[in-house]
Amino acid sequence: MVSGLEEIHLATILLVLVAGFSAGWVDAVVGGGGLLQLPALLLVPGISPVQALATNKLGSIFGTTTSAVTYYRRVHPDLRTALPMAGIALVGSFGGAILAASLPSSVFKPVIVVALVAVAVFTALKPSVGTLTRLKHRGARHYGTAAAIGLVIGFYDGLIGPGTGSFLIIAMVTLLGYDFLGASAKAKIVNMATNFGALMFFLPNGSILWGLGLLLGAANMAGGYLGSRMAVSRGSTFVRIVFLAVVGALIVKLGYDVWIENIEPLLA
Repeated sequence: MVSGLEEIHLATILLVLVAGFSAGWVDAVVGGGGLLQLPALLLVPGISPVQALATNKLGSIFGTTTSAVTYYRRVHPDLRTALPMAGIALVGSFGGAILAASLPSSVFKPVIVVALVAVAVFTALKPSVGTLTRLKHRGARHYGTAAAIGLVIGFYDGLIGPGTGSFLIIAMVTLLGYDFLGASAKAKIVNMATNFGALMFFLPNGSILWGLGLLLGAANMAGGYLGSRMAVSRGSTFVRIVFLAVVGALIVKLGYDVWIENIEPLLA
């Protein structure tokens, strides 16, 4: 296993940085940047899966924090909803990370693929969804629904991870009634907390490659800043289009994993 940057070739570092910048941009708009960043980290010679997951979380928290601050300054999301969601999501993420150490993610991937297909079809067939904020609930019911979303998706992020931001956005659009831009702004605050929750689990066991992770964080910050500015300037329609593209990529990636892990062995 590697411990930092000493055994990594320059070309590999550059590839990871490009992936980190791209992942930061995607995460800032709709989430799902882990599709780019985590596979790039796994190309580092000698890195273990746990080191890759932990270093990915370190890099991501820089990007999500940058995006959250940029969105807050330009969109002014409702913190009365976002902050309690973030706190509960942090707890859920920590719990998911604990379970991830003993339970293979292949158990859950088929369910996630079905959910993503349903989300993609619903979003594609309902172009008016997410164009304007029309809150579905008020008062305690609104905050209770938001808390449940934070807990469930936070747990998912700690357990599996890919597409957390996308799930947060579609849940806030469909279950709470926010537009895509407003949902994306709140999702960054919640996603920042879920990354931190997972890091709380990884930090004590020394899995993080700090040198690589900090470089990755810098690239993620740059991509996150650019992506959040573009999302704010172009609005909910732009976010919806990118959302559908990222969800499509998630379906392909996780669907392939399900085929390799569950179906192909039965046909062999």
